[in-house]
Amino acid sequence: MIQPKNLKKGDKVGIVSTARKISQQELEPAILLLESWGLKVELGPHLFFESHQFAGTDEQRLADLQNFMDDSDIKAILCARGGYGTVRIIDELNFLAFQNQPKWIAGYSDVTVLLNTLYNKGFESLHSSMPISFPTNTEDALNSLKKALFGESLDYKIPSHPLNRSGKAQGRLNGGNLSMLYSQTGSSSALKLNNDILFIEDLDEYLYHIDRMLRNLKRNGYFNSINGLIVGGMSDMNDNSIPFGSNAEEIIREIVEPYNFPVAFGFPAGHLDNNCTLVFGRPSRLDVSSEVSLKIDNGKT
Repeated sequence: MIQPKNLKKGDKVGIVSTARKISQQELEPAILLLESWGLKVELGPHLFFESHQFAGTDEQRLADLQNFMDDSDIKAILCARGGYGTVRIIDELNFLAFQNQPKWIAGYSDVTVLLNTLYNKGFESLHSSMPISFPTNTEDALNSLKKALFGESLDYKIPSHPLNRSGKAQGRLNGGNLSMLYSQTGSSSALKLNNDILFIEDLDEYLYHIDRMLRNLKRNGYFNSINGLIVGGMSDMNDNSIPFGSNAEEIIREIVEPYNFPVAFGFPAGHLDNNCTLVFGRPSRLDVSSEVSLKIDNGKT
């Protein structure tokens, strides 16, 4: 996997929205924080445009992302927020200039489709908080993003969860939002797994949707190709008037029961205030025992 160069003070970072619209007021706290890290912030020319729920038309959002991917002065790209819309532009992206000068691209949720595409093309990326959430993020979440951008090591330790399955695993981190993984099956951006450590998270889904999506991944062989599973926030789930009978974590544990890889629940990443950064594509070590340890190897660029 190709690792983009780590940032240094004085570098310029770009902010775009590949999905839902955002306002200048919503973005101001993130700009101030990034500047406090010694970074210069450049905004996509169409960032505050509106087209119904989107941050401008598909063409405008694509132009902003493509421009920053091609601009050698931009050293990292932060996706401002999720929502929906990245999949509408993903197939039009041109990676020729990016391949010559790769840079960090950071986001999560709907941005999963972009992170998966980068992984499939051999580039590391950051599954991290986005500027819209900086005001409500924990200090740990924000520090983890800063560490990842500037090349510092990430080493997480979290308490054990009753549904965990013990064991050790090594592999590259991969994955993202479960709904996005499900929606991409069969497409060119579908997640490619090869002895990876898979991370999943989701928000505001019906429990039977969780079951259906996971069974789709299982039928597509996703769980045959991983060394470990990390489950982040499964937040604000919904149920029908006739209960499904299991919560999201219990559904996951049942579906992966036939496999032997370790499983860690309750990891602080996803639609959470404590949305800690993961380096997708980076070799990592997972140890699930009396506590959970995730060590993400430190890059050297």
